[in-house]
Order: sequence, then C-alpha cells, then structure tokens
Amino acid sequence: MLLFGVLYFLVGRFFPQPANNLEAWRLAALIVCGGVYAAHFCYEHFRLRNPPRMTAVHIAAAVAIGGFALAVAGMLHSLSVTSTIRPNWLLALVIWPAATAVPAFLGAIAAGTLLRRIRPAPSRKTKPDHD
Repeated sequence: MLLFGVLYFLVGRFFPQPANNLEAWRLAALIVCGGVYAAHFCYEHFRLRNPPRMTAVHIAAAVAIGGFALAVAGMLHSLSVTSTIRPNWLLALVIWPAATAVPAFLGAIAAGTLLRRIRPAPSRKTKPDHD
C-alpha cells in the first residue's frame, strides 16, 4: 500500500511539466496514475485475492498517502517562495487526501464487487474428515 502511495506521489510531483503543452503532460500523468491504480487493483484483487472492501480500503489509503505527500510538497514549495504558511495549505493537507481517496475507494469497491459477481472467488476446500 505504501509503495503504491509513493508511486502516486512520484508521478504527481516529478512528472515533467514543461511550459509548452502543459495540458498534454497533465493528461499523460493522469494516464500513468490510472495505470498505477489498475496495477494496484489487480495486485489486491487477483494476486492477494482480497475481498472488494479490503481492496478498496488499501487502494484508497495508497491514493490518500499520495495526495497527502503532494500537499506537503506543495506546502514546502510555497514556504520556499514565501516565508509563511498560508492557511490554504493546512486545509489542503486534509482536502487533497480525501478528494483523491473517496473516488478511488468508490471505483475500487464497484469494480471489485462487479468482478466478484461475474467470477466468484474459488471456495476453499476443507479436508474431509477421516473418522
């Protein structure tokens, strides 16, 4: 979970943002984040075989970690330009993680639930009793 949170942060913070074609670079960063999201979902759902709710919680937590880290990075950058912390940044420390985690949770729980209904998880076989 922490690894994926760091990946979200790295894409958001260090993805190239040149002055020209800024919209195209933002779209590319969004696509890369979507790939990280899909990889995390596949890892949780198919590899670990977690139930939809646990998968969604893990994904939402990772996305929230990335959002929080981006808010901290933005606040630190703002501090390097000005010498005071604006109240907006303190609010961003709460809003950015929530604004990213809620849709991530809803998308993951919807996809996980749908996949479970289409293809149920294999039942665990119990050993037969030999009396």
